[in-house]
Amino acid sequence: MELLTETKKGTIVFRVNYCDEEKVIETYAGEYRNLMVLLNEKFYLESFGECSGMGRCCTCVVEIEATTNNLAGLQRNEASTLHKAGIHQAGMRLACQIVINAELDNAIVRLLPPDTI
Repeated sequence: MELLTETKKGTIVFRVNYCDEEKVIETYAGEYRNLMVLLNEKFYLESFGECSGMGRCCTCVVEIEATTNNLAGLQRNEASTLHKAGIHQAGMRLACQIVINAELDNAIVRLLPPDTI
């Protein structure tokens, strides 16, 4: 797999796979509050992030394939929310708990169809 590289200093570039399509996203730290907000703006997702980023509803689950392990660490109540929803696979995260920063650079984010969660 070819890695994306920063196109200019401070730019974060990553791929998003959704419905068998791939979109390259370019952003920078602080442009969005979290990954959930970015994904909602770019993909107009219905019923995605219903709790507005509190990490409680499990409606913003994504699968992350990252070039570093830094994105694997669960934040706040993320582990218990995923556990209650029966989601135990490695790489599964709540998009509302992922801060847009350099750790996201070169990652692949998979949006899961709502019926699979």
